[in-house]
Amino acid sequence: MRVIYNPTAGRRRSILLWRVLDILAANGVKVDLTETVCAGHATNLARDAASRGTRLVVAAGGDGTIAEVANGLIGSSACLGVIPLGTANVLAHELALPFAPPSVAAALAFGRTRAIWPGIVRQEKASRLFVQMVGVGFDAHVVHTLSPSLKRMLGRGAYVIQTLTQLMKYDFDPISVRLDGIETQAASVIVSKGRLYGGQYRLTADRDPGDEGFTVVLFDHGGPAMTLLYAAALPLNLLGRAPGVRHLRARRVEFIGNRPAPVQADGDKAGWLPLTISSAPGPIQVVVGS
Repeated sequence: MRVIYNPTAGRRRSILLWRVLDILAANGVKVDLTETVCAGHATNLARDAASRGTRLVVAAGGDGTIAEVANGLIGSSACLGVIPLGTANVLAHELALPFAPPSVAAALAFGRTRAIWPGIVRQEKASRLFVQMVGVGFDAHVVHTLSPSLKRMLGRGAYVIQTLTQLMKYDFDPISVRLDGIETQAASVIVSKGRLYGGQYRLTADRDPGDEGFTVVLFDHGGPAMTLLYAAALPLNLLGRAPGVRHLRARRVEFIGNRPAPVQADGDKAGWLPLTISSAPGPIQVVVGS
């Protein structure tokens, strides 16, 4: 078992990692632990582990680290394990993964798997895989402007503060998007593989992350007042009833003719428009429990 650990998770979360590793070691499970040193490093480490025949490669970090490790496993027979150490841990909640160290260790040692089918963001000079969502517009602006130190200190609360401080600074220009060839516009767009967003909050009703394709959530109304309404509806699981919110299905999503609006993928900065989103070449297997 190879564990790839993102040390930016912070000291408190690293304690959770060591508890899991101690339990695995006490039960005779051999673990190779490697720390990442820069963005994209987890992908190279995972690809190397898979090429050497490692059966299980574990991402110890948040959704961004999980996506990087998954990127390195695409096309291989290796399974993806998760030790959720991130701020929101959206994929872990989506798949009902365990969080308590004994349960995480048991899942990694003996657990069953289920398939997820990631998406790929293609930009002019680069591409990246995502496992949960891509945001274009205001939520991406918040991610781009959020201080890493504030995020480590306050966790999810940092996003609330940053949202409030950025509401009057973002211009909410319309975003043009083409869904399987049909063009539309919105103030902000979230392209999702699953049901959840920001942790355990329901964004869509019935998206299965093992299916090919995406649910595209379009927020027709921009501006501070409507953004606050959407933000208030999300933790109440009422976003689907909010005015100006559309849920559409698509297999290919193209952001067209836009100025360079910000993009986030799985909670990490992911550059700027334009871009195209499509499915990865195939699914990968994730360890989900005993």
